[in-house]
Amino acid sequence: MKLPLLQARGISVRFGDHEVVKDVDFNLSLGDRLALVGESGSGKSVLAQSLVKLIEGARISGRALFTAQDQGSVEASAIEAPETLDLVKLTPQQLIPIRGRDIAFVFQEPMTALNPLFTVGDQICEVLQLKQGMTRAEAWYQTVRLLEDTGIPHPAERALAYPHQLSGGQRQRVVIAMALACKPRLLIADEPTTALDASLRGQILQLIRDLQTRYGMAVLLITHDLGAVSRFAERVMVMEKGRIVEEGDTETVLRQPRHPYTHRLVHSQPVRDLMPASAQARLRVQAASVTVSYPVKRPGVRGWFKPGQFQAVKSATFHLRAGQTLAVVGESGSGKSTLAMAALGLLPFEGQMLINGQAWARDPKKDLPQRRHIQVVFQDPFASLSPRMTVRELLDEGMALHLGMLDEIERVRRMLLTLSEVGLTENEFPGLLERYPHQFSGGQRQRLSIARALVLEPQILVLDEPTSALDVSTQDQVLKLLQQFQRTRGLSYLLITHDVAVVRAMAHQVMVLYQGEVVESGETAAVLDQPQHPHTRALVEASKIIEKIV
Repeated sequence: MKLPLLQARGISVRFGDHEVVKDVDFNLSLGDRLALVGESGSGKSVLAQSLVKLIEGARISGRALFTAQDQGSVEASAIEAPETLDLVKLTPQQLIPIRGRDIAFVFQEPMTALNPLFTVGDQICEVLQLKQGMTRAEAWYQTVRLLEDTGIPHPAERALAYPHQLSGGQRQRVVIAMALACKPRLLIADEPTTALDASLRGQILQLIRDLQTRYGMAVLLITHDLGAVSRFAERVMVMEKGRIVEEGDTETVLRQPRHPYTHRLVHSQPVRDLMPASAQARLRVQAASVTVSYPVKRPGVRGWFKPGQFQAVKSATFHLRAGQTLAVVGESGSGKSTLAMAALGLLPFEGQMLINGQAWARDPKKDLPQRRHIQVVFQDPFASLSPRMTVRELLDEGMALHLGMLDEIERVRRMLLTLSEVGLTENEFPGLLERYPHQFSGGQRQRLSIARALVLEPQILVLDEPTSALDVSTQDQVLKLLQQFQRTRGLSYLLITHDVAVVRAMAHQVMVLYQGEVVESGETAAVLDQPQHPHTRALVEASKIIEKIV
């Protein structure tokens, strides 16, 4: 008889008087693929991280029985294997040998998980030397093999690269390689595909599945992506406000949800509710033959390197009118975010970029008045908000720069009004202005990011993957919020995304980037319903996974 690898019984997690995980039970055996889904702030990540006490200030109760399952036989009447450990009772010091070796994590944002000051090879080597006691030579050999196993081309060369020198998909593969370095028995993948485009999401999920078969481990997938759940998991648990409200085999739960909350998650799709586009509206952004290049070293003769140029964006031309949305879509590494940074005047470029008819002077003082009119909301609210600044400081930073003529009372009034417009109020969050970003969920943090941009009353918002880190329900709320602001304020949106459903809901026009080039553009319905370029067709097809299920 084999007992479950992990038996969670009555797991609850409190922060002070606030209970965020409530009486959760589940089993995981070797070879299982279990998904945990729910809205931002529902307690998914808190539950997983509390199992090995990675969260400071959390009070954990219940039992989390973890066993090696390597005994030859167990009596049929046995409840626990002899070497079973209750993770809840272990101290952080006692958990150190288990973390990384027996239970490993793949976190959501690889740029945060990886140290930018060390090569990726050195970071994997460190794990092997600390946890496995390998020599440097043994660890390096194993590192190259791990990178090869995770599908990274030229692994010996890539091991010498720094995180910023790899694409988003490659960085996530490195994080997976690091997690698998000690051949864990349980891999907890916390939103491992959130920041990736549809085709890369499929590749990463297939990679984890293949590696699970090879290593024989159990996988707990934490995600808000129901397409990922349907592709990967055999069983699924649905969490609402810290409680498991539904669980079962994946196909049954997704096709025949019983709980209203699950039904809402499964059938939550962005709704198109836009202002009609006007050909006479004022031009807000005009780009002509915009090219962005980076200096690189290219191989020359006799092993020497010569200076070269890598063109991340190649001669892009587009325009954006008042009250309209232009979506820029493409796979990871296609140049979308680079183009957005050029529009913001944050990167040097060739060609012409006019904001309200005025070119960037590329002089900080001269460009300052222009910057108030074009603001940005970034993809990752965890990284874009300083953890050391309160809500008041985050919103006041831009106001002090652009609206210094307002007195403090007026600035606070404007802050509270803007925060209430994005759904953050003093009633719900007492002491709102003195709170820090970590005291909000991911969806709430993104609302805070939007408020920080809107408090300056801009005319243009650059939205760089604004909903990719959010669950479908929260994503729908944020998109409705953006649609409302576009109607009431006449905002123009330059929307950077790889999510075709978001494009359909938000965009009047769409432009498809592939390897830095604009390969297709036009009205949203025309481009997405009758795509002409093979890359556009691939993006549209990859987006239909969840539609086929539900």
